[in-house]
Amino acid sequence: MSGHSKWATTKHKKAANDAKRGKEFAKLVKNIEVAARTGGGDPSANPTLQDAVTKAKKSSVPNDNIERARKRGSGEEAGGADWETVMYEGYGPNGVAMLIECLTDNRNRATTDVRTAMNKNGGNMADAGSVAYMFNRKGIAIVEKGELSEDDLLMAVLDAGAEEVNDLGEKFEVVCESADMMAVREALKTAEIEYDSVEQDFRASMEVPADASTAKKVLNLIDVLEESDDVQNVFTNMALSDEVLEELDV
Repeated sequence: MSGHSKWATTKHKKAANDAKRGKEFAKLVKNIEVAARTGGGDPSANPTLQDAVTKAKKSSVPNDNIERARKRGSGEEAGGADWETVMYEGYGPNGVAMLIECLTDNRNRATTDVRTAMNKNGGNMADAGSVAYMFNRKGIAIVEKGELSEDDLLMAVLDAGAEEVNDLGEKFEVVCESADMMAVREALKTAEIEYDSVEQDFRASMEVPADASTAKKVLNLIDVLEESDDVQNVFTNMALSDEVLEELDV
């Protein structure tokens, strides 16, 4: 497994724990609202909305919440917020590079939340562009393993532009260029391979090894950042070895 997939495994487990605590629900619901606003409220004609709904259902978000978010986003129901995506850049403990993606209806609140979390937990904000260049925008598909082999999956998505398949334990991760994301999605559907999600992600072009002490501090900072309702995703250039993962027990 590559370093990418080890960090992805950590993030995946973390997201599962967050879902159990209900922290993921608000994010998933917000994604549905934004997808419906951007591409219309009919999931059959809006692949992004369909994926957002599927992911929410897999995370056990109640159907009522899903449907209300869809209607708010499409304008069928009043009360939708004017969401905008804002990306913050900074450094975590021991200089770990971080991108913090927010989806907010109040930029000032989001900025204050992110800055406070960073300052109080060993991080610091950076100027726009000073960290982003270290990351590449990618498309990521998370696929249920089931009876599927890594080779079978790779054969199904290779011609669609997939770059690599990583083993995340109970699931596979397909990595592609952001522009190839929809083609990979269609290839999975054509091959009748079930997937959890197909989303954009940021991956560090050069990862930096982190020891257990640094990793704990960075993961704690991510937890604090994600307590803000505005924070959707946190990306880092932290590489975790098997030994560090074992020590962390995440």
